[in-house]
Amino acid sequence: MTMLKFPQLTDEAMRRKLEPPTGRIRLLIDTDTHNEIDDQFAIAWALLSQDRFDVEGVCAEPYSFQHLRDRTNAAYNLLKVNRSAVLPPELAAFRRVALNHLALGSDPHQLHYDTPEEGAELSYQEILTVYEKLNVDPTGKVFRGSPGYLTSLDAPIRSDSAEFIIERALAQDDRPLYIAAIACLTNIASALIMAPEIASRIVVLWTSTYPSFVNLSHEPSLNLVQDIVASQLIYDSGVPLVFLPGYYVGEQLKLSLADMDTYVRGKGKIGDYLYHLYTHNPVHTLFGIGDHYARTWVIWDVINIAWLLEPDWVPSQLVRAPRLTDDLYWAAERHPHLMREAYGLDRDAIFRDFFRKLEQAP
Repeated sequence: MTMLKFPQLTDEAMRRKLEPPTGRIRLLIDTDTHNEIDDQFAIAWALLSQDRFDVEGVCAEPYSFQHLRDRTNAAYNLLKVNRSAVLPPELAAFRRVALNHLALGSDPHQLHYDTPEEGAELSYQEILTVYEKLNVDPTGKVFRGSPGYLTSLDAPIRSDSAEFIIERALAQDDRPLYIAAIACLTNIASALIMAPEIASRIVVLWTSTYPSFVNLSHEPSLNLVQDIVASQLIYDSGVPLVFLPGYYVGEQLKLSLADMDTYVRGKGKIGDYLYHLYTHNPVHTLFGIGDHYARTWVIWDVINIAWLLEPDWVPSQLVRAPRLTDDLYWAAERHPHLMREAYGLDRDAIFRDFFRKLEQAP
C-alpha cells in the first residue's frame, strides 16, 4: 500500500488554522444533496450569506442506503411473524423502522435503494435545483463527484469534484479554503491522495457520527459508514479538521411542521421548495414514516454553515484527533495532531439567522 506523506503542521500552526475564520470566507460545499433534505437547507443558507462567503463551488458526493437493506428486511421478517419478538443485537436498531412499515402496511422488500452512482448523479441534479430556486447561476460552480467509494489509499477516484477541490485548494489566495463536508468524504479523500500538498491549504468541516469521547459503533452515521477508507483518512492525514458530531450535537437542529409553516413556507421559491422537501422527505419512505404528527426532523447539515458564520453558535474545543478502527470504534490511542471538535450548539440562534435570511430570498 502507498505510504502517503502529508504536510505535518506543528501544534502552533494547527492552532492558527483551526481558529474561527474572520472576514470573507472561501467556501466549498461537498454534499450528498439528494439523500434527504438537510443538505438543501445548508446550501441555501450559504448562498443567502454571500455577504460573508465566497461560495467557490458545490461538489456532489455519492450516497446509498443499500447497507441498511438486508438488516431492515431481516427485522421486518421477524416482526411480521411476532411483533414482540426479541431481535438479535445486530438488528435491534432496526426495530422501529420495521414496526413503522408494519403499521403502514408497506413492505421494505419492495423499496428501491439508490446505488452510489445513482446517488451521486441525483445529488448533482439536486444542487442545480437549489441554485435555480435562488436565481443563482451555477455555471462553473457545480460539479459531478465520485460514482462510488474508495477501496484503498492506492486507488483515488478521479472526478470533476476531486479535481476542482485540488484546483481551488492550490489557487493563489492567502485565505484557506474551507470545505463544508456534509456527506461521505470520497471526493475530499481522493483529492488528498492525488495531491497531498493541499492538506496544508484547506480546512475541512465534517459533520458525522458520535463525539470522539463516546465509543459506540452500533449505529454509525451515514456520512461515516459509507466510505470507511475516506473516514479514517480524514483523521489520520493531519489535515486541519473541524469535527462536528452529528449525534448529541447536530441532532439538536430540529424543525417541526409548524416551524416550516411559519418561517419557511412562502419565503420565495426556495422557501416553498424546502417546505415541499420537508413534507415529501424521501427518507420517510425508507423508514416507514407516514405522517408529521408530533414529529420533528433534524436538519443536520446546517451545523457546518453555522460554525463558519458564528462560532459561538457551535462551541468547540481543540483535542487530539482520534483514530478510527476498522470496526468503527475510536481507538484508545489518539493521533499527536490537533483537531477542533464541537460539543454543543445554540439551536435557536442558528435558525433565527437562517429564517431571517430566507425572508430575503428571491
